[in-house]
Amino acid sequence: MDLKQGLTIGEIARRAGVNVETIRYYRRKGLLATPDKPASGYRRYPPDMVAHIHFIKRAQRVGFTLSDIQTLLSLGTGRCSDVQSLARRKLRDIDEQLHHLQQMHDTLEILVDRCSESLDDEQRCALLEALLHAD
Repeated sequence: MDLKQGLTIGEIARRAGVNVETIRYYRRKGLLATPDKPASGYRRYPPDMVAHIHFIKRAQRVGFTLSDIQTLLSLGTGRCSDVQSLARRKLRDIDEQLHHLQQMHDTLEILVDRCSESLDDEQRCALLEALLHAD
């Protein structure tokens, strides 16, 4: 394939390890540019689109939302302090999520212990009772 002409959406998807619909979704969200469609055929994407998609996927893996990623992309090679500010906000969000998850874990652990104490099949499960009568 002549890289000067660009790559098809299928080839970009294959190289990036994503589904074609993922690329279309990213385009709709404004994360990827939509190349012009020539009258004679298919849109052609620049080969560097693969690296762009990898960037998006890596950013998602560390917790950035697509909106966050849009902001990161708009910063381009902007000031590191702007990127750091966004990353610090994301860290605070993750810390809050971890705190809530720990609370859920602790509560569920207590309920499982209660359930273990009421293994007699004749009585109602303590875990279900706790959930039925929780505030």
